[in-house]
Amino acid sequence: MTASLTPSHGQGALIEMNQVGKTFYSASGPFQALKDIELSFYRGEFVGVIGKSGSGKSTLVNMITGIDHPTRGKVFVDGIDIHAMPESKQARWRGRNLGVVFQFFQLLPMLTLAENVLLPMDFCNMYSPAERPERAYALLKMVGLADLAHKLPGSVSVGQQQSAAIARALANNPPIIVADEPTGNLDLKTADSVYNRFTALAAEGRTIIMITHDPEIAGRLTRTVTLKDGEIINQSSVKTLTPAGNTTNDQGDVNR
Repeated sequence: MTASLTPSHGQGALIEMNQVGKTFYSASGPFQALKDIELSFYRGEFVGVIGKSGSGKSTLVNMITGIDHPTRGKVFVDGIDIHAMPESKQARWRGRNLGVVFQFFQLLPMLTLAENVLLPMDFCNMYSPAERPERAYALLKMVGLADLAHKLPGSVSVGQQQSAAIARALANNPPIIVADEPTGNLDLKTADSVYNRFTALAAEGRTIIMITHDPEIAGRLTRTVTLKDGEIINQSSVKTLTPAGNTTNDQGDVNR
């Protein structure tokens, strides 16, 4: 089964954020977390959203996943205004089109790794019931966890839990993968393995959006978007991933 969104043969954006703003209200008054963001993401990109704590990067990504709603502006994914959908429809859409990798994994501790990977397929009724266990095992094998498929998350290492979370994010073959500081708790060797996995997925045509505070990974990405105080202050040069994971420059920096 192919990814849920139809592949594009042109240069049109897969994700478009049009004048997206987000204001939070508290007893101390309003706080603008995002300020009229204009931003596009394309198929096959591995984009890093970079910024310090409080810069707005998590809020920005929450607009794309539908976890939070913009105060103003619109977010289109493959031409669909995702925030115009009812919550029930949006949840199903999210399950089919987005894979999310959290910093702290959020695997269900009472389920095995294989059962955790099965959950998205069950929830969205993807693949036949007979195919799902086989697919879960194949995804765990892809991330090097085939021998641990029936282990509980608490009985494997931190790096192995993160690998299982990546397998779970791929369960429904989504065209978009969103990762929130996915290597923040990993050692350098395991983090390198995670970056290589994302690079390979982008080379296959998936769009990878990764939140990070680490500018040192810029060389591994096709593009970086840097936020400060809710505004885009820089977008790096755009590169094209080759199947081998190498990159070539296509255009220069864009500063705002």
